[in-house]
Amino acid sequence: MLDLKFLRTHRDKVEAGIALKGASVDLARFYQIEERRLAVLHETEQLKAKRNSASEHIADKKKRGDDASADIAEMRELGDKVKDLDTELRQLEEESLSLSAWFPNLPHPSVPPGQDASQNQVVRHWGEKPTFDFEPKAHWDLATNLGLLDFERASKISGSGFLLFTGRGAKLERALINFMLDFHVEKHGYMEVSPPHVVRRAALFGTGQLPKLEGDMYHIGEDDLFLNPTAEVPVTNIYREEILEPGMVPHYVTAYCASYRREAGAAGRDTRGMVRVHQFDKVECVKFVAPETSYEEHEKLAQDVSDIFEALELPYRVLLLCSGDMSFAAAKCYDFEVWSPGQGAWLECSSCSNFEDFQSRRMGLRFRREQGAKAEFPHTLNASGVALPRTFATLLENHQRADGSVAIPKALQPYLGGLTELRPETK
Repeated sequence: MLDLKFLRTHRDKVEAGIALKGASVDLARFYQIEERRLAVLHETEQLKAKRNSASEHIADKKKRGDDASADIAEMRELGDKVKDLDTELRQLEEESLSLSAWFPNLPHPSVPPGQDASQNQVVRHWGEKPTFDFEPKAHWDLATNLGLLDFERASKISGSGFLLFTGRGAKLERALINFMLDFHVEKHGYMEVSPPHVVRRAALFGTGQLPKLEGDMYHIGEDDLFLNPTAEVPVTNIYREEILEPGMVPHYVTAYCASYRREAGAAGRDTRGMVRVHQFDKVECVKFVAPETSYEEHEKLAQDVSDIFEALELPYRVLLLCSGDMSFAAAKCYDFEVWSPGQGAWLECSSCSNFEDFQSRRMGLRFRREQGAKAEFPHTLNASGVALPRTFATLLENHQRADGSVAIPKALQPYLGGLTELRPETK
């Protein structure tokens, strides 16, 4: 959530930033309410001061034995008016907060202006696209031939958009998760957690998924809970409504958590294979940092993601998202796309975002720099470190061989019992 004081005093910047995000919000109504709210607040404070003065005047009259009935009647009238104004003030404050909850975070000055993904900027490449002396297969053919995935039985269990890993495929998925968790803990200094897979409305509001994205989530109606739509939600909300004591910031947390999305509005898009699915495994990295260090920490977080792709020997590129392609809550975001030889396309496998204090305000999360110091809002950052389905898919495609086998990157081999390749199993 944006700082209400900032909203009130920097209207031009707010309007410009929201326009850059391409958001449709009722700013005019918000400022109309704020104008009336301030007027009511001023009038209420004046009447309360007048009422207090009248109360003292009545007390003095009573001490002297004078008739104070007219003053008492006037004070009651003042009290009734104050009561009505207090009611109006509460209603105005509620509507103001309700409207501001729909205001997106404003883009950082370094974010390029733009309306959609076509205006994102490629800022870095790593690795070379592999060249083959054969026609490279898509991951769905490789996975089926190698006995790693059973798309038909997954659909029988849950419908389209779900995956059933089988045999060495299930082991490879688990190996990738364990490899990434160990990498972030041992080499990057994150604390590992294992969070719940269901989250409350307050948690989703805190990280900015609600109220905007409810249609993309699986809702458990009886309990008013949601299946976690992205691992960012449970991990970032661990410290919601808390004050982190001195020494706790910066704080880095990583977790494996399955995520679930209905993908409303995505029907017919990328439906084959693993590119767009409703349930996907993910290793998440979240940072809680001091405001003045957050953009340095953002670059470090991006490097943490890079380290994973490089260890897996996957060619990737980094995109700086334009203002109109960023998420509701992000102030700046990098997307990591891995090359897919089987599809001849770049596939997004991670997003790395800085939310500044947008999420911490919504969560009521603060921190102290030292004992007794004023509590401040930390900046929050997160990245997929990384998302599994597309990483699994591009790993197969980039490391495939002419005979249908797939080489295992050296960094992953210890997690597969020393296995160096995947070959079709002989029957």
